[in-house]
Amino acid sequence: MPEFLNSSLGLKLTVKQVVQELIRFIKEDDRYHYKVTIGTDSERLPHNKADFVTAIVVHRMGNGGRYFWRRFEMDKLHTLRDRIIKEVLISIDIAKDLLEELKKFPEVQFEFEIHADVGANGPTSPMIQEVVGMIRANNFEAKTKPESYAATNVADRHV
Repeated sequence: MPEFLNSSLGLKLTVKQVVQELIRFIKEDDRYHYKVTIGTDSERLPHNKADFVTAIVVHRMGNGGRYFWRRFEMDKLHTLRDRIIKEVLISIDIAKDLLEELKKFPEVQFEFEIHADVGANGPTSPMIQEVVGMIRANNFEAKTKPESYAATNVADRHV
């Protein structure tokens, strides 16, 4: 997996630098409530490969936000289930790194969620309980479609 995330300005940032940007954004205006979310989306490629994009979003509730993203390719993913499970594992992995850094700023208040690209309608519906269970087992709040905008809108934009 790549070490760097892309900013909307085209900068390559480490997780620590992303956290600094998130904290700066939150501290700019403490009148608002903030939500930090992570979501991963993927697209199947030829030869059992997939393109994965992970997004980290800081949402200033009611007043915009910022996001950072990274892309990479993986192989040996034969089924939709394989891809969805990998999406969730990738999100959980970066969420742990991100929260470890965010905990260094206890004065900053925000909600934290992992967004999964699964929903009640469509081929991923049988996987909802499994995916939500994986996320909750790692002590994170889980959101699925239609509330999973970090995966279904932001990451999807770069797949």
